[in-house]
Amino acid sequence: MSSDASGKDNVRIAPADGKLGVLIPGIGAVSTTFIAGVEAIKRGLAAPIGSLTQLSTIRLGKRTDGRSPLIKDFVPLAGLNDLAFGGWDIYEDTAYEAAANAKVLEPSLLSQLKEPLSAIRPMKAVFDNEYVRRINGPNVKQGTKMEKAEMLIDDIEQFRKKEQADRLVMVWCGSTEVFHRPAAVHQSVKDFECGLLKNDPEISPSQIYAYAALKSGVPFANGAPNLTTDTPALLELARERNIPICGKDFKTGQTFMKTLIAPGLKARMLGLSGWFSTNILGNRDGEVLEDPGSFKSKEETKLSVLDQILQPKLYPELYKDFYHAVRINYYPPRGDSKEGWDNIDIFGWLGYPMQIKIDFLCRDSILAAPLVLDLVLFLDLAQRAGMHGGIQEWLSFYFKAPMTAPGLYPEHDIFIQLMKLKNTLRWMRGEDLITHLGLEYYD
Repeated sequence: MSSDASGKDNVRIAPADGKLGVLIPGIGAVSTTFIAGVEAIKRGLAAPIGSLTQLSTIRLGKRTDGRSPLIKDFVPLAGLNDLAFGGWDIYEDTAYEAAANAKVLEPSLLSQLKEPLSAIRPMKAVFDNEYVRRINGPNVKQGTKMEKAEMLIDDIEQFRKKEQADRLVMVWCGSTEVFHRPAAVHQSVKDFECGLLKNDPEISPSQIYAYAALKSGVPFANGAPNLTTDTPALLELARERNIPICGKDFKTGQTFMKTLIAPGLKARMLGLSGWFSTNILGNRDGEVLEDPGSFKSKEETKLSVLDQILQPKLYPELYKDFYHAVRINYYPPRGDSKEGWDNIDIFGWLGYPMQIKIDFLCRDSILAAPLVLDLVLFLDLAQRAGMHGGIQEWLSFYFKAPMTAPGLYPEHDIFIQLMKLKNTLRWMRGEDLITHLGLEYYD
């Protein structure tokens, strides 16, 4: 085992040998764009734009050393050719049919990927209309919540055997569930398992998937804003079994813009009077978010970002009373091509007002797909590196509402998040952490 510059032991990373199975609850726009993208990249039909694991470099040592390898050459990540895909959905469509229905990717590209996508047939899903109210489908499991959890555990094992997968990762790409706070059933693993047996209404489908993943030794990432692994019970289970988890809510469109701009305003000590955000989108996500309960889950993660970046308690003159509103409207003609408008009222020297306007015409699933890929590969790396079971805060870079240790506020500044991610990789490999102090260049 090697040592880092401070003499502490480095982590031992098991090799990424064999096949990595990727299990996804929700074979919809995001997951099929991710899977189709990987298949296209493997065939040389497209490039992995937006993926740190595939394109980003990492500086090692001093700026004068000239060492900046690709991340994928610096840490041992699974290769794209070693990924196998499976998942669950309430609809019976194959991944090819679901991708065609989502209309994110051009038919000319999908037609070249028909064979691998058609081979992915969703398993019966765990679904509850009390948690996702505006859609329904026939491909669902029946039974008590404990029986459904046991069925998922069996699904995971059958997938492992069928694909001859050496390791697995699960990423929630399902619809946003209605807003819930942790209840008594979420306070311990024992309480949670009693709740499964009693069909406790406070246990959501996403929590059943996460429980099944953790019981099966599978790392879990939550790509939606709903309450899932961020409960005492599932955190306890992740720690007990030493399984990495992370979440929540993929940082893609409007919130991505906020985490770019708000740190800049704060860095220059510019004040904020108000930030009004509105969106239109027409995919399944937009339809689900028409329900006030599901929108509340999304709103909570979107609204929290500015408060935690700007820290109004520390800077009351600049940020104490800023107005912040977020709206999402379902507009079917737009499909997956979301449009987000932001009106930002700021003030500068002597209190003089200024405005920033943003009109981001983005493609939700195109922005989310590379995040799924990176999370799959980094969670697998965390598992092989023996990173402590539980929350992987170094993956906050990918989420609107990053999970943290209880009582610790999340870091939302995307540039700090990226530094944390890369420093974690440097630490894993025994390289000096980069602080950007730089005094040594002037000695």
